Amino acid sequence: MPEAPTIDGANTTWLLVSTALVLLMTPGLALFYGGLNRAKGVLNMMMMSFSAIGLISILWWFYGFSVAFGTDVNGFWGDPGAYLGTKTFLAETDLWGATAENPSGIGVPLYVFMAFQMVFAVITVALISGAIADRAKFAGWLLFAFGWATLVYFPVAHWVWGGGIIGGDIHALDFAGGTAVHINAGAAALAVALVLGKRLGWPREGMKPHNIPLVALGAGLLWFGWFGFNAGSELTVDSVAGLAFINTQLATAAAVLGWIAVEWVKDRKPTMVGASSGAVAGLVAITPACGFIAPWASVLLGIIAGVVCALAVSLKYRLGYDDSLDVVGVHFVGGWIGSLWLGLFATNSVNAAISDVVGASDGLFYGGGATQLGRQALAGLIVTVWSFGIAWVLAFVIEKTIGFRVRGEAEVEGIDIAEHAESSYDLSPAGGGTGSAFAMAGIGTPGGGTTSGARPEAEPAEPVSEKVAG
Repeated sequence: MPEAPTIDGANTTWLLVSTALVLLMTPGLALFYGGLNRAKGVLNMMMMSFSAIGLISILWWFYGFSVAFGTDVNGFWGDPGAYLGTKTFLAETDLWGATAENPSGIGVPLYVFMAFQMVFAVITVALISGAIADRAKFAGWLLFAFGWATLVYFPVAHWVWGGGIIGGDIHALDFAGGTAVHINAGAAALAVALVLGKRLGWPREGMKPHNIPLVALGAGLLWFGWFGFNAGSELTVDSVAGLAFINTQLATAAAVLGWIAVEWVKDRKPTMVGASSGAVAGLVAITPACGFIAPWASVLLGIIAGVVCALAVSLKYRLGYDDSLDVVGVHFVGGWIGSLWLGLFATNSVNAAISDVVGASDGLFYGGGATQLGRQALAGLIVTVWSFGIAWVLAFVIEKTIGFRVRGEAEVEGIDIAEHAESSYDLSPAGGGTGSAFAMAGIGTPGGGTTSGARPEAEPAEPVSEKVAG
């Protein structure tokens, strides 16, 4: 006869700590993105992250968790009423994963698991904002975040982790969110950047990071919080959580070296922005693989991710899309690298759940053939097409109705003042000067920059280096 439901103190404590760590990642992202932005738009950039915490948390509690983790309806979404916000789940039997045969599940209260997955939803939406710095109306952003979370993130989380088509039918692997978070957000970021168009003056004018120490601080907080993101995704305190933890550190460290090596070869100077971006690229790439590969494969993955993402960020200049803070080059590309890596290096020898729970196979280099590689590619393709398509339609409709892009005057003078009536720094000229503080902060466009609301035609000028703060 099954024992009475029992809360596992260790598992519950670890998941509560992991939830707090992942929540910290969104303010960390705000600092990282804010430092990369120009001074006149840093608050708007940070507001998009902080507003995601408010909006997505409420949506997740009310119906998002049900859509993602409710009983599967048709492979595409869970029962919307399963965990509706009007219900409460405080009974001793309300433990996540509980069944008649195992009333305790993993020994974690349902609300703890709900909160853990809530902060995943928050940061996934916040990631998109980096692609549209300096030119998105705040009201348009909130409406987009609402629609994209509802139509894309909540269902995709179900596809990947809730028993839907990707995890349950295709048997693709995603330990902590390479497909559900990074490919998903990266595809949406590209779509919205295309709809909103290029920033005024890009790429002719320098759009340099205004505060590199802020970038490094944000990257450090992301790195710290990511241990909850990855190791916490095991949900229990065991050897696989330890594997995910060490793999996260090794891949990230290797990616830092890979990125700065590319800078050293290309530009003869490694940069702090590059090291910070390399760390994020490594964190992204190891996310889907951290609990499914051996540590040596994590080191190799980090090096590859650092090198490839460092090269990928320049694609926006060649292809002509203005992904302001390289969400596509880091998150979309890094997510794809990590997801495909599982098709090569996933092994049941480090995690028997690959076959026992998910029904997946060993990777190509562990004797599993190309089967798992094909599954990973199909999963990534499905999410890419769905996320890009819905994001493009949402952004287009918002732009044609309430307007998504700010007026040209607001963009030139500073989106912080136009959208929020505040600025991050006191930029008033001291002692009756000529206003050079504004110029140093990137406010205004000396030399006759355009101020009309019309989008500028493509300019054949060479892009300016964005590695040095201005």
